[in-house]
Amino acid sequence: MYVPAADRYDRMGYRRSGRSGLALPALSLGLWHNFGHDRPLDRSSAIVRRAFDLGVTHFDLANNYGPPYGSAEENFGRLVRQDLAPFRDELVISTKAGYDMWPGPYGNWGSRKYLLSSLDQSLRRMGLDYVDIFYSHRFDPDTPVEETMGALDTAVRQGKALYVGISSYSPDKTRRAAEILDELGTPLLIHQPSYSMLNRWIEKELLDTLEELGVGCIGYSPLAQGMLTDKYLGGIPEGSRASRNDSLSPDLLSDAALERIRSLNEFARGRGQTLAQMALAWTLRDSRMTSTVFGASSVEQLESSLGALERLDFSPDELAEIDRHAVDSGINIWEASSRA
Repeated sequence: MYVPAADRYDRMGYRRSGRSGLALPALSLGLWHNFGHDRPLDRSSAIVRRAFDLGVTHFDLANNYGPPYGSAEENFGRLVRQDLAPFRDELVISTKAGYDMWPGPYGNWGSRKYLLSSLDQSLRRMGLDYVDIFYSHRFDPDTPVEETMGALDTAVRQGKALYVGISSYSPDKTRRAAEILDELGTPLLIHQPSYSMLNRWIEKELLDTLEELGVGCIGYSPLAQGMLTDKYLGGIPEGSRASRNDSLSPDLLSDAALERIRSLNEFARGRGQTLAQMALAWTLRDSRMTSTVFGASSVEQLESSLGALERLDFSPDELAEIDRHAVDSGINIWEASSRA
């Protein structure tokens, strides 16, 4: 029987989501990759157990995480029943709906039918009565935002979600979503945008909007799909996402981008961190960032990523030097949803 570490809350920092009462760990574990049926369940179990031992209380999923679609939720449900059920009240479990999940006109985007049907399916796959956060995964230009937000409100009123969030909404769409939810009596808890040293779109307006609204921010893809690791310093290795053109196009790894990444890597070494650790720490430098979602394919990778928490401080000179190389690199593959 799994017994979590007694000191699991001693090392992790927790931050309030906007003006809400909910605090999230500075680093949250995302199950986008590495938790589908293509991975051994015992490896996934070891990662989740170790994450909880180290204070990671938030596990972030979506309906179509896998592969195949739904399998990450199925596997996580098994891990909850196997290990985490006695500690459910110590966990924040989130899921989302908005991208393609099943065939036909009702298995995609942001209609009331899709969102609420998807949430019911997610709860069955995970064996849960409720999730802590339910997200609209992307803005739907063909569905009234009132309908999409109304579905989120219904999920809370049905007791199937405690809080609601949105992901990849532009600042003006975020403001409208928050207004509707306030009118309905279900405040917008959090926004989940892509954010990294090579994808800085949220700094122009979104963070200011969220601060004004009292909404939290949890970034995803902080390592730019692996670009901000040591994986691509020498080119594109066989078997990597870029080599498979799997959510990371090899075209993004241009000579100019690789030169910036190598410069950032050298700077990280001077700070006593890996490039990945510095990239994670950098996303948390702004107090308006509630958390950052990271992934892990092994316990070793998990522990290395959480090592970022040992050095979160950046001097003004360090930030200025990072800014020389940390520039938008055209890698926001979710931009279409953000700007719709």
